[in-house]
Amino acid sequence: MPAEFTATAFLNGFLMSLVLIVAIGAQNAYVLRQGLRREHVGTVVLFCAAGDAVLIGAGVAGMAHALQGRPMLATALAGLGAAFLCAYGLRALWRSRQPGALQATAQGVSLSRAAVVAQAAGFTLLNPHVYLDTVLLVGSAGAQYAGLLKVWFVMGAAMASALWFTALGFGARLLAPVFARPRAWRMLDALIGGTMLVLAAMLARRALTGV
Repeated sequence: MPAEFTATAFLNGFLMSLVLIVAIGAQNAYVLRQGLRREHVGTVVLFCAAGDAVLIGAGVAGMAHALQGRPMLATALAGLGAAFLCAYGLRALWRSRQPGALQATAQGVSLSRAAVVAQAAGFTLLNPHVYLDTVLLVGSAGAQYAGLLKVWFVMGAAMASALWFTALGFGARLLAPVFARPRAWRMLDALIGGTMLVLAAMLARRALTGV
């Protein structure tokens, strides 16, 4: 197999995944917040990156085609995602009203590793946008390749995801001086809470109307 073919498949997977993942969303907001808190950052980054890799691989292997013919599954997923995001959004808004409750390090009330993984799993597996990006869009594009070129495409897409989550999670500490002020944390949580509720409303509409 010519090297230029494998390089092209790898690069296409990398660029497509990067373009889709670098956007304001529930999963990215959660990784950012954990990075600012410096709380189980490596675990969150690893889980999100591995989750994306598995979903992209599943999409390329044929899951994208299977999901397109099951609208009821998409509706159920949207309903679960709306409930999860609504609960987390309300919680974030409540935190934004508690002056001094958060710090830029994982002091105060900290979550266990298992609790953090459970939340990361919720943002990954109960978020229809993740399936839309990784399984349907990236997966469908990768499915067009033949043989080992599919593997190179998945590797490129998975690497883009891993690099992004690593930069977002571990790079967040560079903003620590800004978030040393409680007001900055309250503003971040208000932004996250509002974003989550908007996404929840969109998903609830999709679950109720199919649009």
